[in-house]
Order: sequence, then structure tokens, then C-alpha cells
Amino acid sequence: PLTTSREELLPGGSDHAFRELVHELFAFFARHEEIRSGHGRYIGLRGIEYTVLISIGHLGNYGDVNVKTIADHLHLSGAFITTVTNRLAEHGLVEKKTDSADARRVMLAITPKGDALLEKLAPVQRQVNDVEFGCLDAKDFEHLLAIVRKLVDSSSQAAALQKYLNRTAG
Repeated sequence: PLTTSREELLPGGSDHAFRELVHELFAFFARHEEIRSGHGRYIGLRGIEYTVLISIGHLGNYGDVNVKTIADHLHLSGAFITTVTNRLAEHGLVEKKTDSADARRVMLAITPKGDALLEKLAPVQRQVNDVEFGCLDAKDFEHLLAIVRKLVDSSSQAAALQKYLNRTAG
């Protein structure tokens, strides 16, 4: 049976190309997760810890960073980010301070130790990223970024629909 009913995704009436896309995305994301985990291992962290650490650093260049900022940026729950940032703080990589304007909020910043780890990783990270995304020119990159942003939104909606349909099944 067809796995989609959208004509745009059924060239020639077949879902063969759609299935190929889904499986190619799966392969890419599995490899990208392997790379992310490798970045983390290089500096003694889990992949998600590395991702949260580098996100705090990156977003800190544009303003204050708190748990919600990181959760929204990574599309993860605040509770999960709190757990990860607690581990990073225990390792002395992230500093947590209560927001002076709102005592309920915890502000996050990378410590000098955390900065040193990211500096150590940067040359390796650049090499790996250059190879992973080396097949893209500037136009491809811009187009891919726009497509992925749309897919993040639509996949959130699809995940919610799937949860609903699973609850109502049977």
C-alpha cells in the first residue's frame, strides 16, 4: 500500500521515491548522530552534552541564555535540558546563576573549562563538518536550511497526530 497520499510525493503514482527519501534521511541522521557523538567523545562528553554545551556558547553570543532558550533551540523539553545542564555544571563546564530579574529562571554560561574543550574540538569539528556538508554549494545550503526548518515544524505536527492516532486505535 502507498505510504503517503499527497500527489506531490508520488511521482508516477508510486511512493518509491518517497520511501527512498525517508530511508536516505534516516541514513543521514544516523550518521550525523554518530558524528555528534564522536564530537562529544573527543572532549569527554556524551553527544547531547556536547550539543547543549556548544548551543549555550553559540546562543550566548546573541543574548542571555536560560534553560528555555536551549530547550526551544534544540526542540527538547526543559526538564531534559535541566538534567543535561546539571551534569555539565557538575563537570565544571557550565555555570548556572539565578536571574536577578526573575528568581525562577536560571541563566547559563560556559565556563573557561568548557570554552577550552570547545576550542580543542574546533579544528576536528571544522574538518568533519567540511566533509559532511562538502557536497553543498551556497545555494544548496540555503535551500536545505529552509527545507529542514519546514520539516521540523511539520514533523512536530505529524508526531502529535501519530500520538493521537495511537491513543485512539483499537
